[in-house]
Amino acid sequence: MRPFLFLLLACWLAKGAHLHAQQTAPVDDEKRRQFLRAREEMRALPPTPKAATPAPKPKPKAPRSTPRPSTPTPATPKPATPTPATPPPAPPIVVSTPRPQPEPRATPAPVITRRITPPPVTPQPAPPRVTPAPREDAPVLVEKSGLEEERGAQPAPPAGWWTRWKYLSKPLRAQIDKAPVQKRRWRYIVVHNSGTRQGNAKAFEYYHLRVRKMPNGLAYHFVIGNGTSSGDGEIELGNRWRRQINGGHVHSDYLNNIALGICFVGDFNRDSPTKRQLEALEELIRYLRRRVGPIDRKQAIVKAHREINPPRWPTDCPGNRFPYRWLHGKFD
Repeated sequence: MRPFLFLLLACWLAKGAHLHAQQTAPVDDEKRRQFLRAREEMRALPPTPKAATPAPKPKPKAPRSTPRPSTPTPATPKPATPTPATPPPAPPIVVSTPRPQPEPRATPAPVITRRITPPPVTPQPAPPRVTPAPREDAPVLVEKSGLEEERGAQPAPPAGWWTRWKYLSKPLRAQIDKAPVQKRRWRYIVVHNSGTRQGNAKAFEYYHLRVRKMPNGLAYHFVIGNGTSSGDGEIELGNRWRRQINGGHVHSDYLNNIALGICFVGDFNRDSPTKRQLEALEELIRYLRRRVGPIDRKQAIVKAHREINPPRWPTDCPGNRFPYRWLHGKFD
């Protein structure tokens, strides 16, 4: 039974293979014919022209004694490439510049020299110099140097037993009275500020003598302290008052010779003078007016520095916070 089954299976498989071969054979034959036809067509196609490549120039060889017949090689036609037409170059433009011709030199005219004798000059006498007298109701603007003429000594005022002095001690009044004051010399009393928040007469003396090179030292006649380097309201007497010489506190030689200088210690653009300083100033001015005496029946004029300084040298001394109304109310 088994051999029969195997035989039957083998026959069935052989039949199937035969049927499959019959079905696929036409297809394979068709593909093979197409393949062969395409191969033949590929052989029949002309070769694709390649891009023309310029052949390298052959190196020259030495000529041989017996030249060999050369076989002509057909030249491969190159594709013609259109070349753009190049316009011919423009002719150069030549510009000729004429050379500058030298100017003819002018013949200088003859110079005629004449000797002229000037007429004799008769010297004229210079007119006398007239110096206007200073006004007492306005700042003096006239500058003058030199001492005033001698007018005699001004006697010290009598010391009244009824007068009480708070800031002018007896020794200080004695030094003020001892100075040889001339009559009708001191016409003004000028008030200043030092521009510093501290100091005294000794410090200002050193500064004026060593730094500013002022031969007479301290530029003021009196100094009133503010309580820093000297007492608040303390009055210090300078060497210029003792010697009765001109001051150095105003920009005018003439004014320095007729004006006494009193300096407050302080910067009155930032601070105000103390109450004791103002009281000491009032006492000192009242005493000095009596000491120097009247001029034309008028007492010495009291001014702030900026009110009497010449306009060519403006100043803000004694500062914006100084009580100018108080000063004019007391002594005008």
